[in-house]
Amino acid sequence: MAEKIEALGVPVYDLKIRQPLPGPRSIGWLIYLVRRLRPDLIQGWMYHANLAAQVAKSFSRQNLSVIWSVHHSLYSLSYEKSLTAAIIKVSARLSKLPDKTLYVSKTSAQQHEIVGYTIANRVVVPIGFDIHAFIPSIGERISVRAELGVSKDAFLIGLIGRYHPMKDHTNFLTAASILIKTHPTVQFVLAGENVDTQNRTLLGLLNRLGVSTKVHLLGERRDIPRITAALDVATSSSFSEGFPNAVGEAMACGVPCVVTDVGDSRWILGDTGHVVPPRDSAALARAWQDLIEIGDEGRRSFGKKARDRVVEKFSLEAVVGQYERLYEQVTALNI
Repeated sequence: MAEKIEALGVPVYDLKIRQPLPGPRSIGWLIYLVRRLRPDLIQGWMYHANLAAQVAKSFSRQNLSVIWSVHHSLYSLSYEKSLTAAIIKVSARLSKLPDKTLYVSKTSAQQHEIVGYTIANRVVVPIGFDIHAFIPSIGERISVRAELGVSKDAFLIGLIGRYHPMKDHTNFLTAASILIKTHPTVQFVLAGENVDTQNRTLLGLLNRLGVSTKVHLLGERRDIPRITAALDVATSSSFSEGFPNAVGEAMACGVPCVVTDVGDSRWILGDTGHVVPPRDSAALARAWQDLIEIGDEGRRSFGKKARDRVVEKFSLEAVVGQYERLYEQVTALNI
C-alpha cells in the first residue's frame, strides 16, 4: 500500500522489521520518528503495531493520544501462532493504556474482553466499503464468464478469501459436491492468496470430492470488484471471522450472499441473504439451492436490498466520518 499512500502526498516511513520481533535498530528508528514528527495521535493497526504505538508514546516528549485497532476474531488462542498468542495476552494486561481500543467487529470486542481486554475504552467502527468501486455490472458478468471459458448463462457461486483453515474451503467444496448432484451445471469461483494450482492440498481436495472440473482457481487477484460483480451468489464459509470484507463487497455489488453464522456476518447481511451454521456443508448447499430456485427476479431483489444496506450502514464515507469523530474525541482529551 505504500506507493498508493505516497501518491496522495502522505509520507510513509518503513521501520524495516523483517522478523517476528523488532530489533534495537527498528525500535530506535520508531522512537526517533515519534520525537521528530511530534504526532497528535498514533493509531496501531493489529496486535504488533498496537504495542509499537504504546512504546512510541512512552518515549514521546509530548502528551499524544493512542488508539489500538483490532481487526481479528479470537475464538481460541490455540488457533494463533505462539508469538501472536503471547502478544495478545500481554496486550490484555496493557489494554487500559490506550485512549481507545477500536474493533471492527462487535463479536471481536466481546471475544477480546473475555481474555482480559478492558471494556472501558472499547469502540466499534465497522469496515467501510467503496460503493463506487464495488457496483453491480452486467458487463463484468459477461467478461468474467468469457475469461473462464463458460457460457454467459453459467451460474457462478464464489468464495473470495485467502487459503487459511478458518476460511474453511473444505466446507465450501464439500457443499459444492453436494449441490452438483442436483444442479450439475453450476460453476464455482475461488480467488485469494494461495488459492491456485500450486496448492497441492487444495488440488487433492478437489479431486477427492470430484469437483475439479467445476471449480475455477483464480489465485490472488487485483480485480476483485470485477470478479465479485460477476457472481450469482457470494459465500463466506468460515468457521471463524471478525468482520468479513468479502461479504460487504459482494453486497455492494448487488450479489446475494450465503454466510456462516460467525463473527459479525449475520449483522452485516441483515435480511438480504441466508445465514447457515458453520461447518454444516449440507445447510450451505441447501441455501445455495434456495437462491438458485428463487430465480433471477428473486436474486435481484436480495441483491438490491443488500446494496441498499451497505450504502446506508457500511459505506466508506459513513465509516470515514466515524473515524474523524473518534480522532477529534481522543485528541481533545489530551489538549
